Amino acid sequence: MNTIQSIVMALLQGATELFPVSSLGHAVVFPALLHWPIDQLAPSFLPFLVMLHLGTATALLIYFWRDWWALATGILGLDSRHQVRESRRVFALIVVATLPGVIVGFLLEHFFRGLFGAPVVAAVFLIVNGVLLLGGERLRARGQRPLSSLSVTDALAIGCWQCTALIPGISRSGATMVGGLLRGIDHEGAAHFSFLIATPIILGATVLEVPKLLHAGVPHGVAANALLAAIVAGATAFASTAFLMRYFRRHDAWALDPFAYYCFVAGAGSLALLLL
Repeated sequence: MNTIQSIVMALLQGATELFPVSSLGHAVVFPALLHWPIDQLAPSFLPFLVMLHLGTATALLIYFWRDWWALATGILGLDSRHQVRESRRVFALIVVATLPGVIVGFLLEHFFRGLFGAPVVAAVFLIVNGVLLLGGERLRARGQRPLSSLSVTDALAIGCWQCTALIPGISRSGATMVGGLLRGIDHEGAAHFSFLIATPIILGATVLEVPKLLHAGVPHGVAANALLAAIVAGATAFASTAFLMRYFRRHDAWALDPFAYYCFVAGAGSLALLLL
């Protein structure tokens, strides 16, 4: 993968990771449509993707720095008694929501990794992702529960939805938002929690995968391209987060519908081109 291709992939990642349209699905389908000579099963491809996600996680840390600062001071007992109790409760919810994805990803790593080289499968699941988003809007629990009312059961349910995003084509942010909607949380609150729980799972994947970029078997220049791409992805992700938080606040009645329609068009169009 050359520098231009790396930057294009980074822009794609920064935009599609937080928009509920599956960054992984786009990363698998897009190079195949352009006939780029990229081996998506190569040892360096997953670490490269994880570096892009690291850029995204950094953007999320910066955007939600007040949340993370409140959590850190509360966990360490450096705030008021109420804030300490609330921060530790929220931290426990983040851990609970993260665990299912970690466990399933660890147990089925080789199976899901094999799907990275299957653009037809990713295109099909982009369509499935559209169905998921539309279904989430139609089946969402009625009411306007605030994010502060989230329980351990809610967090576990959202974490289980997050596991579906291990399949290329299923959006992590989309699946977790649908999980939140089904538990009665509004779009803004569901997006907020989705973006918070993205950070630890992305950082965990980074710790596991990025060292492979420095392995002797990885082609020369891949690590440098990956670092540049991570910076581009981070800047794009920050802009995407700022836009989406305003968008979900203003369009709570139908916020996921446009993304669902996009997934139908992108998935069906890609599938037709790949098969023809």
